[in-house]
Amino acid sequence: MNEHRPIAARDGFPLARFADAVAAPSAPQRIAGVIFDLDGTLIDSMPWWENLGEDYLRARGKTPAPGIRDDFKRMTLEQSARFLREDYGLEEPVEAICRGILAGIEHAYRDEIPAKPGVRAMLEALHTADVRMCVATATERRCAEPALARLGLSDLLDTVFVCSEAGASKTEPAVFEAALAHLGTPREATLVVEDSLHAIETAHAAGFPTAAVFEPSARGDENAIRKLADIYLNSFAILDGHAF
Repeated sequence: MNEHRPIAARDGFPLARFADAVAAPSAPQRIAGVIFDLDGTLIDSMPWWENLGEDYLRARGKTPAPGIRDDFKRMTLEQSARFLREDYGLEEPVEAICRGILAGIEHAYRDEIPAKPGVRAMLEALHTADVRMCVATATERRCAEPALARLGLSDLLDTVFVCSEAGASKTEPAVFEAALAHLGTPREATLVVEDSLHAIETAHAAGFPTAAVFEPSARGDENAIRKLADIYLNSFAILDGHAF
C-alpha cells in the first residue's frame, strides 16, 4: 500500500469534482484525506451479507428474531458471534462461531464481490491529487484485503483498519481515530465516507466531515443519512477536468 506523500498547502481534492453529489453548507471545499468504509461503500458486498447470520442460526435449528440484520450492522464479527451465542444459546465458542460465519462469505471476498461502479476512477482521481486514503471496516482483514487486492485497489490506499483490531465497532470512533492518526491529515479536511447511518453518526460526533454514498440496503435510513451527512453521493462519478 502507499507510503505517505507530502501535501502542499494548495493541494487537496475539491469536492465539487464529484459529478453526482449533493453538498451541505457544512461540507469542506477541499479534502486532504479520506477514510473509506468497505462494505456497501467501495465494494458491492451487502447482498452476500443479507442472510448470513440468519442462515447460520437456521443451520443450527434456531429461529432468527425479526430485525436481526439491523443488529448485525452495528457489530463487529466478534460482537455478532457473542450476541448469537448469548441470545440464541449456541454452545460453540465465540471463535468457532466467527469461523463459521466467515466460512459462508470468505470465498465471496476472495473471488466474487465486485467494486461499486466508478470506484477505481474515483480513487485514481483522489490519488492524483495526493489525497491520502485508507479503509476502516468492520469486516475482518482476512476478507477485506483479498477483495481489495483482487479488485486492484490496494495500491491506491495506504492501509486497512479493522474494527475488531481497534477494539470497538463503529458505534464508537476508535477505528476512525486510528485511521486519522495514520493518515496525519487535519481532522476537518479528512472525509469519512460511509453508507450506514450509525457510522455516519459516530464520525460526525467525532468532528469528521462525512460523505454518505447511496446503498440500497440502507434505503430505510436514507432520509436521516441525507440530513446528517455533509455530502451525499448518489454515485462515485467524477467530473472531467482538473481545475475548479
